[in-house]
Amino acid sequence: MTDDAPRQPLAGVTVLDFTTLLPGPLATLLLAEAGATVIKVERPDVGDELRIYPPPRWTESGDTAAFALLNRGKRSIAIDLKDEGERARLTPLLERADVLVEQFRPGVMARLGLDYETLAGANPKLVYCAVTGWGQSGPMKDHAGHDLNYIAETGLLALGGAGADGAPLPPPGLIADIGGGALPAVVNILLALREAERTGRGRYLDVAMVDGVMSWQWWAQAAAQITGRAPAGGGALLTGGSPRYRVYRTADDRFLAVAPLEQRFWDAFCQAIDLPEALRDDAHDPAATAAAVAEILGRRSAAAWEERFRGLDVCVTAVKSVADAPAHPHFRARGLFEREVRAGRDADAPAMTALPTPIDASFKPADKSAAAPRLGEDTDALAPRRD
Repeated sequence: MTDDAPRQPLAGVTVLDFTTLLPGPLATLLLAEAGATVIKVERPDVGDELRIYPPPRWTESGDTAAFALLNRGKRSIAIDLKDEGERARLTPLLERADVLVEQFRPGVMARLGLDYETLAGANPKLVYCAVTGWGQSGPMKDHAGHDLNYIAETGLLALGGAGADGAPLPPPGLIADIGGGALPAVVNILLALREAERTGRGRYLDVAMVDGVMSWQWWAQAAAQITGRAPAGGGALLTGGSPRYRVYRTADDRFLAVAPLEQRFWDAFCQAIDLPEALRDDAHDPAATAAAVAEILGRRSAAAWEERFRGLDVCVTAVKSVADAPAHPHFRARGLFEREVRAGRDADAPAMTALPTPIDASFKPADKSAAAPRLGEDTDALAPRRD
């Protein structure tokens, strides 16, 4: 990058990342993509547990591809936080860091002497973000949990479809981890950094995944408060209860995602599939309309329907696989998969496509290739022993 090139918005910001697995590492990945220096503080034995979780190992050091995708462009130091002498190696970093992100249960960092009150005494501008499932207060704060638990407790899981036995189906995306944890963490960290620029004071951020999940069910919250009843699982407008918003099978056993909610889109869709006039008013008998749509869409292949709908405003797409996405002309045109993550800092290290992130392209680094850190490879450089 030339001297006159624009700086990334978070250039010069140092982030200490004590997190593992998904919520915290994704949050700090987004900060790194915008120019922050992210330093992972890891256990010396295995480091971030995602290094050894599936999918299969990718690097010679044994790290997984999933770890590489979430930790591209970061640095790693290996410190035994239970050892007082080892913790002391972090002192210079703690005194100059702009952001600290941790994901332990409430009270763990305090027992290690790494709580906000202690650290802010020496570093008043520190933005300290704690990401947990249940938050730092309340009767559930010490409970163990994962994404499925959080969306179950908040009511979101009950809103979706069910399997053959009537049990709610786990969603394909980790809503609480990302939508309730990682993204709210980034938003609040950026707000707090802006405040610290003005006041010179950072703050403590309590990011609870269950809190963040609540905004995902805005429509259900509105309905429940007005009617006094929770929407039925899989039976509401946006969960398959309407003929206008559901997934239909095609003749070749593929599927179409059909979402012509607005009347103009619905009219165009009905015209395109030649739905009988008597069934186009789906408010009269939704089940009959849905059955007729299913029967018609089941007569042709997904490709045939894609061709039929081409150029029409009908809000219909064929369901694709994850493997299809990198080759999609739209995503290729937008450059979503142009960046890569390397298995090491050597230029000839194995590489794979990097995880697309929702950071505007103008904020990302000019270099489209970056490495995922080996466990502890930056320890001596960033946290030398204190004699």
